[in-house]
Amino acid sequence: MTSGVPSKIQIFWEFLYDQVKDLAESAMGPKGRRFVPIGVTVFLFILICNWIGFIPSAMHPGSSGEILPAPTGDVNLPLAMALLVIVWVHLESFRARGIRGYFRHYKQPYTALAPINIIEEITKPVTLTFRLFGNLFSGGLMIAVMTTLLPIYVVPFGEIIWKPFELFIGAIQAYIFMLLTILYFTFATSNEDHEVEIRHTVHDAEQRALHEASH
Repeated sequence: MTSGVPSKIQIFWEFLYDQVKDLAESAMGPKGRRFVPIGVTVFLFILICNWIGFIPSAMHPGSSGEILPAPTGDVNLPLAMALLVIVWVHLESFRARGIRGYFRHYKQPYTALAPINIIEEITKPVTLTFRLFGNLFSGGLMIAVMTTLLPIYVVPFGEIIWKPFELFIGAIQAYIFMLLTILYFTFATSNEDHEVEIRHTVHDAEQRALHEASH
């Protein structure tokens, strides 16, 4: 906080921090504050990467590719982000539950479901990756289709109409990635009494994220 009038950047930063903090505390209680920095960092990093594609950088609009495409439109960056989050989540799970508790939680709520729980953990980085990459890639694909099918003098107008929509998609995807990150940390550090409930919460959030991403 400053003694004078806060700048617009400070207002934005405090708003973002408070939103992530409220989300983390609502999911995890006071211990969620420890994960606010990673939530804020993940959101801002992905948001900036998504919005870089909004910058007009084609040498010849309508006939050449972008010099500065969105980094998240390359599958390698979303995959690296997903692996970073998931590895960190498992480390926190070890820390919170211990070795026995970590392996025992795969048997919740029933031992017979252990294989399914293990498969679910393996697929988490895959779903995180392609949820983000797919939406950004589809935006680039839309531009490529317009470039191919529309007359060259119409393409710039199509891009002008489509680009602002990409800003909205980029912000939504950054929020979804951050939300799932917080929920994964919530599940990883939960005790057995609340594990089933939190697992359903994470599953429901993933389904809502998929629904929003597909629209």
